Order: sequence, then C-alpha cells, then structure tokens
Amino acid sequence: MGTRCGHAVPGKGCQPALGVAFRGARGEALRPPSRPGLLVAGIASEWGPRGTYLLDTLRSLFQASSEAELDNVLVLVHLSGGDPAWLGQTTANISGLFGRHIEAGRLLVIGGGLGGAPGPGHPGSPSRGSACGARWAGHRASYALLMNFAHNLSEYFLVMGDRVRCSPEFISSVSRVLWAWRALPWAVLEFSGLRLSGKVVHAGDLGRLASLLLFPADLPIPSLLSEFRLLLAQDAPIRFNPAVFHGSGRGSAAGDPCAPPGEEEEEEEEASGEPDNPAATVLSDMMAAGSAPPQVAYVLNKECYSVLSPVRGNYLAVAWDRPQRVARVAVLTGSEPHGLHLLHQGRVELGLGPWVAGHCGRHSLLGPLVAGRLDQAVFSEARLSCLRLLVLMPQEPWLLVRQIRVWTRPEEADTEPAASGEDAGPAPTRSAARQ
Repeated sequence: MGTRCGHAVPGKGCQPALGVAFRGARGEALRPPSRPGLLVAGIASEWGPRGTYLLDTLRSLFQASSEAELDNVLVLVHLSGGDPAWLGQTTANISGLFGRHIEAGRLLVIGGGLGGAPGPGHPGSPSRGSACGARWAGHRASYALLMNFAHNLSEYFLVMGDRVRCSPEFISSVSRVLWAWRALPWAVLEFSGLRLSGKVVHAGDLGRLASLLLFPADLPIPSLLSEFRLLLAQDAPIRFNPAVFHGSGRGSAAGDPCAPPGEEEEEEEEASGEPDNPAATVLSDMMAAGSAPPQVAYVLNKECYSVLSPVRGNYLAVAWDRPQRVARVAVLTGSEPHGLHLLHQGRVELGLGPWVAGHCGRHSLLGPLVAGRLDQAVFSEARLSCLRLLVLMPQEPWLLVRQIRVWTRPEEADTEPAASGEDAGPAPTRSAARQ
C-alpha cells in the first residue's frame, strides 16, 4: 500500500495514515499506550553487516536518566531486518536487560512494515535506481513507522540512532529547552552535532515528516530532516550545546557501503577554544547596583555587572567597533555556583546595521535564555554589528550579568574590494545553545 497523509486534527497538524501492522517482541498485536507524555524517543535499529549497538544505546539512555526523568519519556524501538534469528535474539535480550522499564511502560519494542507490496519508486521497491536505495528507503520507512505509532503519545518526538551515548540528565536538559521555546516558532530543535540523533520535532508534525521520509528519493534521513525544516519555514538549524548525544565511536561504516551516510558523524565545532571578545562598546539602560560599568560583563574575568530591579524592555548591548563574522555567543547570568540572581526571562538578539539609541538597524532572535544562560554557535555569512540581551519580565531585587563571551571566525581574504563597505543582508543563523 502506498502512503497518504491522514486527516488533520485541530492543533495536531497532518496525521499519518499508513497501512501498518505493529507487533510486539512476542509477535502480539500492539496498540499505542494511552498515557501521553512529554517526549517519545524513537530508535530504529536494523540488522546489517556492521552489527548493532542498540543494547549499548538503551543501557546508556536508562543509566543517564533518573526515575523522575523517565516518567516523562517513552522509549520506542522499531526492529527490522532480514535475519529472523537476530530479531528474536535482540527482542529476547531487550526483554531480559530492560524488563523493568518495559513493565513500567517506559520502553516499547515494535515491528512491522507498510501494508501490502510497495509500488514502483516507493520504499522497498526492487526497481530503485541506486544500489543502496532500497536500504536507505527501508531505514527511512522504519522511522516513518515509529512516527506513525508515536504521533499521539507525546508533545514532542526525539529522533535517535542506535549507536549513541547519552549525557547524564539529558532528559532534564531537553525538557528545559522545550519549556523555554514553547511559545516560539520552530520546526526542529537539535541537541547534538550528530547528523541524525538529537533532533526534536513537534508530535503534531509527525504526519508530514513521516510522509516526507517515504518520498521516493535516494536520500538519507538527515538530508530529509533539513528539507523538512525548510518546508516549515525554519531557515536555519537551532542547535543547543553542550551536546547531550554523542556517537558511540564503535562499528565503523567502512565495511558497509550502504550504511546511511553521515548519520554517525559529528559536525566539527567551529569555536571550541577560548573566546576572543572583539573590541566593542557595551551599553545598558539598566540601573547599576554599584559603580562598575556594564563593560565588566564583556571583560573576560570573574567580575559581574550587578543590576537593581530590571524591568521588561531593559537591555545590555554589545556594539562591535567593526562588523564581525560571529561563530558563537555565550551569555551567562546569575552567581556561581548557586545560580542566584539569574535572569528569569530574557533573550539574546543579534543585529545588523548602525547602532542608534539602543538598537541596531535590524535584530533577529538568537534564542531565549534557559535557566539564565545561553551558549550558541552562530552560522551566519553576514557580518554582525551588535548583540543585545533583552529583559522580558521585571524581577526583584537583583540581576547579575556574569559574562558575555563571543567567538569570531577568521577573516577570509577578500578577492575583490567591498563596493561600499556594507555587508550583505542577514543570512540564516544556526545555533547551538548551552543549557
């Protein structure tokens, strides 16, 4: 059977309508759990020449999470492959190692496929042009089936691979970000530099994403996720650091030419060294608590800029002496190590154009502060003129702006002189926000 997008449910977007027969680890028919949660973590695993590290991934996930964190998450695993012995042994191993989580409703293992035979050009069709096309299509179909099963089980869906290590308390890190971004427009949030793992989407968008994954094209999932983001008008990635998912470093793809390309690769971090904080003027309309000027927040030392009773609309801005090719920005508020007097509601904006009366010519959102901080890689080809920390809600009695850190990209040699000293318009900004 082919696929189609099902009926639209108010507030839920387009829902999947696939011909699917789901089964459990023992072959029994399954119905989705009725308890909705915050997050479904979907993992597709298949037998292949490289083997699988699914059990290590699940072990890492559960060991990194507290009981309270796990109460907000359903881990959904889809097994596929042409080796019945592997399928049987894998489900038995999962039941033996993680039976407690299965009984608690935190882990569900499913199997199944598209109902009926695929038509020409659809996933699984033997007539696909690429020698590896059917393999990639099967991988995409596995994630589409996960999404079809999960679309009404939670608010958000997390895409994970089966060769991943999870950072401690990653569920809390993801949850805090989702709360901070709840009222902002976004299609995909990224919690890792891995090309597949760590992507979060709205559950209401799973129908559209599943349909896209089943589109007859020889493309791996990361490429289609990028297309999906663009289709939903998110021009650039939004990525948070430090990454909470990492490649396992095991099982090279060298022996498997049809392995989905790039999914285990981690993008190189552009600005991982010390910040350079280019020369700038620092301005603020907030009431200082002492004699220290706002410049101390931009100096790379342990001094803080202390503010009394900030109100909505107050700002602290950094206007660079010359436009900069910014690679990363970090804004830290509150005291160390206890986090007292942090900014409860605020956001960071980047700007282009001349600085006039507290504003650049044009501002764009970089991201909200999460637990009083933001650390974000910026991927913009435009040279930026300013950074602004904006207060979104009044708070009493204090605010400490601990430090603003900026990393810049090396200047590239210009092959032609600039026509008028002006830079091109703003390019999409990709970000990695540290929580």
